Amino acid sequence: GRNVLIVYAHQEPKSLNGSLKSVAVEELSKQGCSVTVSDLYAMQFEPRATRNDIVGCLHNSEEFNYGVETWEAYKRGGLSSDLIEEQKKVQEADLLIFQFPLYWFSMPAIMKGWMDRVLVQGFAHEFPKCYDSGLLKNKLALFSFTTGGSKEMYAKGSISGDIRYLLWPMQHGIMHFCGVKVLAPHICFAPEYVSEEKRKEMLVAWAQRLKTLWKEEPINCSPEWYFK
Repeated sequence: GRNVLIVYAHQEPKSLNGSLKSVAVEELSKQGCSVTVSDLYAMQFEPRATRNDIVGCLHNSEEFNYGVETWEAYKRGGLSSDLIEEQKKVQEADLLIFQFPLYWFSMPAIMKGWMDRVLVQGFAHEFPKCYDSGLLKNKLALFSFTTGGSKEMYAKGSISGDIRYLLWPMQHGIMHFCGVKVLAPHICFAPEYVSEEKRKEMLVAWAQRLKTLWKEEPINCSPEWYFK
């Protein structure tokens, strides 16, 4: 059986994001996968990268450098317990699903904080071990999210630009940088402005995709995919 970690960022379980998360748990569990959910709001996950992430003495107490300190702490097993717990979930996962509403062309702050704090140097990347040789290179990731705007608004040449432009920092700058192979995103456009019937169809489409997810090929992780 495969292991799946769903990193989920929505305040309301009854939201479409909450339903998409539940559909993924149900469908993947049916396939025999072991599914873990990090429900960031429910966990009251701390998004800020601070001195509190390091247990014990600092490598350099004169001048605090978060990147250096977390790298040194990771090597000696001195990261805070919440980070160790999330890293363990990532380590065990074959697939990472990120479920969230798009905020300001990006992920919510609580999820960005998860990326900032969990994917430390030494654990997820260590130059020159990045991109195709990143430390998480045997994993898959999928970004599943909802938007406020319609599909037409996120088309090339439209007011918001191609939705793929927004995925460059998330999929390429974070996941691919850490070596993770990325599956095509799953996007539910403007669920607030469609009928209940249409929202149900969105959930059915997600369940259908999940049935054959493991047969999918990752996207071509190159600038061409995003900007062609």
